[in-house]
Amino acid sequence: MLGGVDDNDVRLRDALTGGCEEALAEVYDTHSPTVFGLALRLTGDRGAAEDIAQEVFVELWMRPERYDPRRTRLRSWLCMITRRRAIDWLRRRRTQEHYAPVLAEPAAAAGIEDDVLTASLAAQVRTAVDELPSQHRQAILLAYYQGLTYQQVARALNIPEGTAKSRLRSGLRRLADALAAAGFDDLAVAKHTD
Repeated sequence: MLGGVDDNDVRLRDALTGGCEEALAEVYDTHSPTVFGLALRLTGDRGAAEDIAQEVFVELWMRPERYDPRRTRLRSWLCMITRRRAIDWLRRRRTQEHYAPVLAEPAAAAGIEDDVLTASLAAQVRTAVDELPSQHRQAILLAYYQGLTYQQVARALNIPEGTAKSRLRSGLRRLADALAAAGFDDLAVAKHTD
């Protein structure tokens, strides 16, 4: 790091801003175990950790300009986003558990809009993953839901590493496109990823 700025983080951010899928694959390969592990440790729920990890990388892909390498390292920024998402998930879960009987009443409709939007986004992400072509879905499920690196995905699927990277990049792009087509544009996703 020169003058507090990591040149590699700057390179990755610039590449992501330019829509470079290889940069996303590189960030994912480097940081997905950390993001997933942190989400799992904070939530104690594997399914929630998988969803949170997926949403963190979708956010990075859709809004890379939100990351500023002059302010913090990419790993730290990803962990901060993961932590925020995990805390939001924990708050929603506590609220749902504590107020489940009250939420069933019509008067409780105020304040659940964010929960509905977040649940809708999570459901749409799951649907978009289910609708991916088989080869992309397999790669995404192994990487995001089992926390494998692209090298491990390649071994698990018995394919070259470059093919695994390509399937992950393409799968992420298709997920982002599917979310945008479903009405979760950049503003909606950004609002619910802080």
